[in-house]
Amino acid sequence: MTTTNPPAVSGRRVFHGWWIVSTFAITQTIGYGSLYYAFAVVLHPVAADLQTSPAVVTGAFTTAILAQAAAAVPVGRRLDRHGGRALMTTGTVLGAGMLVAWSQVRTIGQLYLIFIGLGVAMAMALYEAATPVLVSWFDAARRPRAILGMIVVAGFASTVFMPLTGWLTDRHGWRTTLLILAALYGCVAAPLHLLVVRRPSSAAGASGHETSAYRRILIRAAIRDSRFWWLAVAFVAHAAAMTTMTVHLVGYLVSRDHPATFAATTAGLLGVLSVTGRLLLTAVGRRLRLHRVVAVVFAVQAAGALSLPLLGGTRLGAVLAVTAFGLGFGISSLATPQLLADRYGTVAYGSIAGTLAACVTLAKAGAPLAAAALLSDSAGYLIALVAIGGACLVAAGGILIRAAAPRPAPGEPVPSAAGPG
Repeated sequence: MTTTNPPAVSGRRVFHGWWIVSTFAITQTIGYGSLYYAFAVVLHPVAADLQTSPAVVTGAFTTAILAQAAAAVPVGRRLDRHGGRALMTTGTVLGAGMLVAWSQVRTIGQLYLIFIGLGVAMAMALYEAATPVLVSWFDAARRPRAILGMIVVAGFASTVFMPLTGWLTDRHGWRTTLLILAALYGCVAAPLHLLVVRRPSSAAGASGHETSAYRRILIRAAIRDSRFWWLAVAFVAHAAAMTTMTVHLVGYLVSRDHPATFAATTAGLLGVLSVTGRLLLTAVGRRLRLHRVVAVVFAVQAAGALSLPLLGGTRLGAVLAVTAFGLGFGISSLATPQLLADRYGTVAYGSIAGTLAACVTLAKAGAPLAAAALLSDSAGYLIALVAIGGACLVAAGGILIRAAAPRPAPGEPVPSAAGPG
């Protein structure tokens, strides 16, 4: 599969793919801040207003994650066939509309229905949709830098939007806060997606019938490839570990007699370290095989989780263990596109990545609930941390297994839909 790589800048004209990166850096930050991170801030006010428990309201968010998983595969197929402009614009409008509907909710039944729509909107407009768009625009050499440009900025969504949502909630109440977030997201992200996102010219000029047939061949080849399923094992195990640690780290540190403020601050290191880990992976990945670097990082995370019961009793020990774990906190979003695109190309990337995303998202929804069931026992946190460490070791093994296997040979390829970088 060959492509011609024109320069990123022609004269003074910037390659359009970089405009899309800049757009996604903005829209993903606002999208995650409004659709995802705002929930944690308004959780208790919503529960109090609806006269129910936080656990019941949290169940609505779990419903959204399940809806996001269910939508991942059809969204991926749509991205492969038609690109991201209409899909992501529609997802943004839907997300803003669900925020408005959420602000008017009066019953638990209404809340759960709205969160189903919110989950579909997240599948259509957040990373799972944005990443395939970038993969289609950039070649292998520039793809990591393009994706990094998006996720490093969007990695600060929680840093910006959680305090902002808290301030707005204190000042105006949660219902008005959601209306403000809806207006911000809809008015900024929807026009940007509509005006900037488009398919690369090589994809627009390809024969639709020929490309569609080849795409089906690629999808079948990937599904039959044992390497794909080992990657799925790796990233599902890693997602389960990440989500469980995120949800239960503060509670664990408090159970070790640390002050709540120290526990929250230490847990907040995970967001900062996710950016550090992504930058480190990009720098080292230029010199070493990517799958080996990722496996080493996953193994370091396992060491961090398994050492936390031993070191977590002191502040320094807790910080060291969390630092080791946090270095790998955000690398999946950078490693997954590169590993999949390098092995299966870009023509069917959305569909193949959507299949993987559905499995990963289910793990994100279920793992914290399974861990919560362990915490009823006095040794629950110890068992949970051992399980997290074990999952990271499984992830490291899954990345390495069959890494040297030859790529599947689906047949003679049509011209790639991937654009230059």
